[in-house]
Parts: sequence; structure tokens; C-alpha cells
Amino acid sequence: MPIAIALLAGIVFGAGLAIADMVNPARVLNFLDVAGNWDPSLAFVMAGGLAITAIGYRLIFRRPSPLCAEAFHIPAERRITLSLVAGAALFGIGWGLAGICPGPALANLATLQPKILAFIAAMAAGMLGMRTWQGRGG
Repeated sequence: MPIAIALLAGIVFGAGLAIADMVNPARVLNFLDVAGNWDPSLAFVMAGGLAITAIGYRLIFRRPSPLCAEAFHIPAERRITLSLVAGAALFGIGWGLAGICPGPALANLATLQPKILAFIAAMAAGMLGMRTWQGRGG
């Protein structure tokens, strides 16, 4: 059951990205081009996602446990660490350079575009490299 719910959530997320055209790297790059052809649509999509998430968290955490697990899995680390900041910076740099982040890239995977396949391969290599660097193995 948890896998089916995760699959459904992924499908809904991917469909939302596609409907909002956030799978289009030009949307992101135009959002970052504040001195040129600026497109604020990404900000509206983010604001909508944050509003829904805020409401969802308030409702879900009223429950004693999730529907398909024994407990909520919340990160224990609450501090802002160098690792967190470096990871966020690398994510942002990659997003700005490529115009796409992991969610839209996975949603775009169905197109089999070479640039999307290259992005997914680079993302996977980066994830494996980070695990290896941290000493966790692959």
C-alpha cells in the first residue's frame, strides 16, 4: 500500500509540474532573467505549493501517526550546517545553469530528450559521488 500511495503522489506531482509547464527549462531560466524576459509564473507555482503544504502539514500532524507507517519520519537535525548550505547552493547553481531540477527532470524523462537523459545521468552520478564521499558506500 505505501508504494501505491507514493506512486500516486509522484504521478500527481508530475502532472502538476507538466500542467504548470514547469518541466520547460525556459520557464526557470526566464524566471531567473530579472533584467530581461522575466517570467514570474515559477513564483506563483511555488507560492501555491507552499500554501498547500502549509495547510497539509497542519492537518497531517494532528494525527498520532501517518496512515501507512507507524511514525512520522522527521529529520532530527534542526541546525543549519555547512553541508546543508553547500548542498542547497549546488542545487541552486545546477538549477540555474540547466533550468531544470530533479522533479521536472523525472517528469520530463518520458520525452527521452538527450539533454534530460544527460541531466538524470549527471544527477545520479552526483548522488552516488556524494554518498561515496560521505563514506556511506553506493
